[in-house]
Amino acid sequence: MAERSTEPGTVSRTAPRLAFLAATVVFAGFFVNTFLYVLTNGPTTARITIALLCLSALMFLQLKVFSNPRSELHSPVAYSALAVQAALIWVPVAYFGEDWIGLPGFLAGSAALVLPRLAGWLVFAANALVIGALQAHYTGPLIDILYMVMVTTSTGLIVYGLSRLRSLVAELDCARSELAKLAVTQERLRFARDLHDLLGFSLSAITLKIELTRRLVATSTERAREELTEVLAVARQALTDVRAVASSYRQLSLDDEIASARSVLSAAGVDVTLDAQPGELPSPISTVLATVLREGVTNILRHSRAERCAITLTREAGSVSIEIVNDGRPAATGEPSGNGIDNLTTRVGALGGELDAGPVNAQTFRLRATVPITAEPVGEDDAEHHDRRPSMAPRLALLLVSAVFVVYFINGVLWTLDAHLGPGATALTVTCLVGSLALQLGCFSNPRFRLRSPAGYAALAALATFTFLPIVTFERPTLGIYGFVAGSALLVLRPPVSWAVSSAVLLSVCGLQWAYGGGWFGVGYGIVATMNGALVVYGMSRLRSMVQELHDARSELAELAVTQERLRFARDLHDLLGYSLSAITLKTELAGQLVLRDPARATDELGEVLVICRQALADVRSVARSYRELSLDEEAQSAEALLRAADIDVTMRLDSCELPQEVRTTLATVLREGVTNLLRHSKAERCEITLTHSTGTVTMDIVNDGVPTSGRHDLSGSGIDNLTSRVRALGGILRACGEADTYRLHAEIPVG
Repeated sequence: MAERSTEPGTVSRTAPRLAFLAATVVFAGFFVNTFLYVLTNGPTTARITIALLCLSALMFLQLKVFSNPRSELHSPVAYSALAVQAALIWVPVAYFGEDWIGLPGFLAGSAALVLPRLAGWLVFAANALVIGALQAHYTGPLIDILYMVMVTTSTGLIVYGLSRLRSLVAELDCARSELAKLAVTQERLRFARDLHDLLGFSLSAITLKIELTRRLVATSTERAREELTEVLAVARQALTDVRAVASSYRQLSLDDEIASARSVLSAAGVDVTLDAQPGELPSPISTVLATVLREGVTNILRHSRAERCAITLTREAGSVSIEIVNDGRPAATGEPSGNGIDNLTTRVGALGGELDAGPVNAQTFRLRATVPITAEPVGEDDAEHHDRRPSMAPRLALLLVSAVFVVYFINGVLWTLDAHLGPGATALTVTCLVGSLALQLGCFSNPRFRLRSPAGYAALAALATFTFLPIVTFERPTLGIYGFVAGSALLVLRPPVSWAVSSAVLLSVCGLQWAYGGGWFGVGYGIVATMNGALVVYGMSRLRSMVQELHDARSELAELAVTQERLRFARDLHDLLGYSLSAITLKTELAGQLVLRDPARATDELGEVLVICRQALADVRSVARSYRELSLDEEAQSAEALLRAADIDVTMRLDSCELPQEVRTTLATVLREGVTNLLRHSKAERCEITLTHSTGTVTMDIVNDGVPTSGRHDLSGSGIDNLTSRVRALGGILRACGEADTYRLHAEIPVG
């Protein structure tokens, strides 16, 4: 019952229900207390009937209006309910007298909830003062007056605190999904940035080199083959980058990027001047500078007609700078803009550095980044951590709980002063009360304190000592706060031990009241006061813990959502870009073989590589913005062309039919994965692709004769797992299996 856990799923399922239960039980305890007073002082049928009707109506208003997180408290309905509550509390005072004056605390707490802040707390204070005046009218002693003022104050704070804490639990529970969405959005932006930085460069470099190679095929076959070798290297690096982005591991080598930049710019006919001082750099700094270099070279290739480019890497005391200057700025171009520069500014700023990008004169453009060598990343991760600092909700919970327990402490001090024990005994009793309050605030109601531990058990034993020591020593049953012990036992111990210990505390109260002359009234009062105190301690502490748990769980749930988004991105990168990069690699290898013996066909293959590169760039944007619709017809044409380029005999039979977009996209993805696996993992000579549509079902089969005998029983992989998830999401089934000398990928999806 009291075990605190920040398991997100558990908290999210139980928190609102526990909040409602805690508030209901505590409020019921106060109303039962009032009803017992009515029964004690003249239990006539009329008194009982009126009391039950009024208390039932008050309970309904408290739970359904004032303490309901869904209620609009600043509305005519709430104001009307407050007026009805005031009538139900103050009108019966004339009939029940002193038995009813424990209830105005409910009106005080509700007024603080419903009315504007200043007006609400003024009404709160007015209720407490009026109760003090009434108590003066009924009894007269100052200690009784102060006690009833504090009772009204504590009741009002309990009502306000439980209601606000219940609302905070509901608000935090509702806010979890919004925070998770925000975390996913931030992760999506990070992926988009990394795709732009890594794959955008690689695909642009491949496109440039393929265009150069097509021109060289007819004039310089050896140079063309060299360029194709470099294209293969870039394509393989791009595949590595796909895995790097998907796994969120994004270290880059600055030396490798410098060599790649020189090669790509030279291939584009740009005269490159390089001045790079050698030396080891911390991995985060090397990665950021490599990213700056990639973006600078990519921008030169895409947006300028540069003839010369100077790349300078300079190390100075405590900092390192990279500068990229080119003469390709069009005269009419304004200030640079775009996501690339913004992304770089964010990355460099995260390391405490500065980035400057802009024209030097009418023809020259400069990109410069300076980063402190001792810099540590203080960007996104730390920002996320910063967002996890304690928010207003936990602080408000601490304030409310502390206020309630402090009022209980003040009541205990008032009872001690009223006992006239003498200086030494009074000092000992007040010391015990201070110890009880410190344990209650520092341990039992502290969400960070591990309750079910040796420290928790020791704290409970110390609390029991502080509570019962002055009672037994001075034989005064009113000197301790029994509810602290009973409620804390419910928090620390496990059922049924917790209930047994709380019951034992209750029985001890009865025995002490009777033994020290409290009589039947003292016994009854002790039972009700102890039960109320225990329920308040348990309810307020549990609600404060739930507020903290939900606040903590927000980060865990957001991280879970980010993990799921990461998996989705990894799947999409595998499905889309893995296929494209595999096709680029295959066709480039084929073109390299054809350059010498069939230049015309090699040129055609390189033309198809260019088409695939441009499609891959579109796929990068598609994945980054989470727009992943694919054309089944285009995928079929691409698959057929790719298989024929690999000298595979292809037979395609596709029924013409109208399908929902999500079904078409999923089938296109199945086709991509099937063809990718065929090219990567088999030596097929024939492939048959069929799409059939019958009533309520569409079926796709990809059958080939390329299953190695040694691998017939090892046909699983992340690609097939991804496809299985996609097809199942549409209510379909997917099977991948070897049959004799063939391999079949079968997808069946319901439509309509």
